[in-house]
Amino acid sequence: MSGHSKFANIKHKKEKNDAAKGKLFTIIGKEIAVAVKEGGADPDNNSKLRDVIAKAKANNMPNDTIERGIKKAAGNASAINYESVRYEGYGPNGTAIIVDALTDNRNRTAANVRNCFTKGNGNVGAQGCVSYMFDEKGQIIIAKEECEMDSDELMMIALDAGAEDFSEEEDSYEVVTEPADFSGVRQTLEDAGVKMAQAEVTMIPQNYVTLTDEESIKRMNIIIDRLDEDEDVQQVYHNWDE
Repeated sequence: MSGHSKFANIKHKKEKNDAAKGKLFTIIGKEIAVAVKEGGADPDNNSKLRDVIAKAKANNMPNDTIERGIKKAAGNASAINYESVRYEGYGPNGTAIIVDALTDNRNRTAANVRNCFTKGNGNVGAQGCVSYMFDEKGQIIIAKEECEMDSDELMMIALDAGAEDFSEEEDSYEVVTEPADFSGVRQTLEDAGVKMAQAEVTMIPQNYVTLTDEESIKRMNIIIDRLDEDEDVQQVYHNWDE
């Protein structure tokens, strides 16, 4: 990403989220609930739940909080009615933004998301208007300071497990997979004792947009910050080169 450290971006996001851990844990809690409803409460037999648990641990969610979330979802599965919805739109200078949400009220969420875009002078577009600019991939980021393996050993483990690509940056390693291969690669790395700073299926931009004027940067930050604050929004992807 234009020379920027992915790990630094992750740390920046985590520091931002640390000020509102309740929001972050709510996001992951919803994902746990949906995973349990779809595949059961046993991680050994539910790869989606295993992946969400790994994401929770990467974000420092306590084990007892994770376990409580699983038990609560298992005992209340029939009451969980979250629906996955995706919105696509444009920010300043044609920046592309994708918003994934889990909601129990589509009308409320659609209105809130549209308002977030409007506040930053952006606009929501039709389904598919910007997603073609992204590739859906499994992405695993490993901080060098947390990894005892050398890069060659780590690369071979990842590639042998089915990873599509392995790259090294100044302070981190990045493993990229096809979405279908993500769970297996992540599990292999976890079994090998590799600590992951991020592990999830995400949307990776094919190209990035640079914003140079202060007003455009301000507007883009307004859109992203407001979306981050919305309780229904799970993930925000964009192609702004921050």
